[in-house]
Parts: sequence; structure tokens; C-alpha cells
Amino acid sequence: MNDGVRLEALEFKCAHLERAIQELSDVLYQQSQRLDETVLRNQQLKQQLELIESRVGEPAPEAEIPPHY
Repeated sequence: MNDGVRLEALEFKCAHLERAIQELSDVLYQQSQRLDETVLRNQQLKQQLELIESRVGEPAPEAEIPPHY
């Protein structure tokens, strides 16, 4: 195999690796955005629950596992 062919093969592999890295980066960014949205929604729901508990005057009961579990 001559140097030109080897260089072309390496450039081809490098281009594919760069594309794969960009795709992984895009997926990571999307997952980060979804995680941020999920954390925000969780905080909102927690605040709503605390507001409801303050109106009722007692904390909401913990979810109980039925005896058959």
C-alpha cells in the first residue's frame, strides 16, 4: 500500500470519526436540554405539592405499597 492510499484511508476514517463525534455531541446536548426541562418540571410539581400541603395543613401521605407486594 503506498503512502497516498494510506493517507486517503486515514482522511476517510478521520472524516467519519468527526461526523460521529458531532452526532454524539448533538445527542448529548439534546439530552442535557431534556434533563434541564425535567428538573424544572420536578421543581414546579414540588412547589405545587408544598402549596397544597400548606392549604390543607398537613403533609400528603407517603405512597404506601399495597400489602400484596
